[in-house]
Amino acid sequence: MIPGSVHVLRAGLQTTVQDEGRWGYQSRGVPVAGPMDPFSHRLANALAGNPRTAATLEVSLTGPELEFDDERVVAVAGAVFSLSVDGQEVPHERPFVVGAHGRLRFGARTAGARAYVAVAGGFDAPVVLGSRSTHVRCHIGGWQGRALMRGDRLPLGPPHPVRVTGHSGVRWVSDTHLTPIRSMPAGQLRVMPGPESDRFLPSAFEALQAGTYVVANDSDRMGYRLTGAAVLPSKADIISDATPCGTLQVPESGQPILLMADCQTTGGYARMGVVIRADLGIAGQAAPGDTLSFCVCSQKDALVASIARERQLMAIEALNQ
Repeated sequence: MIPGSVHVLRAGLQTTVQDEGRWGYQSRGVPVAGPMDPFSHRLANALAGNPRTAATLEVSLTGPELEFDDERVVAVAGAVFSLSVDGQEVPHERPFVVGAHGRLRFGARTAGARAYVAVAGGFDAPVVLGSRSTHVRCHIGGWQGRALMRGDRLPLGPPHPVRVTGHSGVRWVSDTHLTPIRSMPAGQLRVMPGPESDRFLPSAFEALQAGTYVVANDSDRMGYRLTGAAVLPSKADIISDATPCGTLQVPESGQPILLMADCQTTGGYARMGVVIRADLGIAGQAAPGDTLSFCVCSQKDALVASIARERQLMAIEALNQ
């Protein structure tokens, strides 16, 4: 048995280890990976008293059941699931304690698509090219380069001391009393015009903003295929160029593709726009069948939104570090 570990009793649909991503290797063709909802990943770490760089578990659509070897502070943020520890309900976006040999169970999902499980000390998966993030298509990072499976045992980093108090049989972190700092997003994404925006007529941007787009069933962490009003470019193909997370590519069909956390490092379709950083988490909470809408914004709008998000998270980190 690995000291200070989590035993996977049930894995969920796709549960992976993620940290802030594998930065600095895109020029060599290595994708960044990292959380689909960076905001919720960082919030969960802050609530658990971890640095923002600690690895969490990203839970997609259906959740796991986890057994802990030793006592740990845990926090879950992002998608809203019913959560219980040893049969007793525990809250979303508030830290709680799981005792030695305690079991954290995910039940029904009521909002969002992806939740983040932060455990005090972080998940001590091997570091590959500077990151613990899983990129399933490349089979690198995380736990053996794949989604978790029943029977896996994940090592944890050293825990930090906390003060706890009893509450109806469940113990909470005593010096943290926080309410959720946001409601689940409505699905509207702000975009800045992309490098090939001049290939699109004003009517294409009007069409993009006028309706909604459905996330197709073949969407995944690499990107969302969107179905809705066509936004045809004058020429779809370009010389392959950089494609960061949030890029809105448009092929000849005129149906946009929204690139997400596991996206390729370069692409050959016209880049109509880029989702602003502050809204990437909203996109990350979309599941197949959900709808997204777009609103073109300015660079100033993007900066103001990013600063507001950062202030929210810094305030919580200051309370818990």
